[in-house]
Amino acid sequence: MNASELAAILPQGSLFSACRADELADLLALSTRHDMKKGQTLLLQGDPGDQVLILLSGNAKVTMVAMNGREITLDYADAGALLGEIAVLDGGERSASVIALSSGSYLRLTRAAFEAFIERQPGVAWRLLKELARRLRQTNSTVESDRAFSSGPRLARFLQRLMLSETATGRLQAGSEPGGTRGLCRNEPGEYQSPVISLGRCGDHCS
Repeated sequence: MNASELAAILPQGSLFSACRADELADLLALSTRHDMKKGQTLLLQGDPGDQVLILLSGNAKVTMVAMNGREITLDYADAGALLGEIAVLDGGERSASVIALSSGSYLRLTRAAFEAFIERQPGVAWRLLKELARRLRQTNSTVESDRAFSSGPRLARFLQRLMLSETATGRLQAGSEPGGTRGLCRNEPGEYQSPVISLGRCGDHCS
């Protein structure tokens, strides 16, 4: 994959979509590409923050296990999402897991590689700060607005947001299942029947 191919698959508005060709080339030089399978755990809660991931295709969910043992779904991630940056930045353990909801692929950067990329590309560092601030604002708003909603409406809103995004970029095709997302509605019975707390775009996608 080269910089032009990477730019073509990054959704408009995603963190790296505004990168210049030289910035994307640097990102690719520092990263490795991996495939993922549905149900695969990409990042695990409690693990050290030694890597970040960038979804290239497919979808994933961000979950955590609360003190009472209950699994909480924090967010859904799609192509272009950066996962694991907070744990890498603060050196702490991951507070959430990332599980693939469909097959796809992602870029992996070690902590050292991510730090080197940020140091060499200050423009990306500034966009990362703005993205973290945006997520914090959205999380604060979502915590208040989503308390009364069950998991069904939250999932429906995620699907609507994804469809609108793909329609705007011309990627949505009739009868298709972009990134396997429509398949979410056909998961095994009971997967979304348990109570779920959604925090929108969490400040730590997979810290």
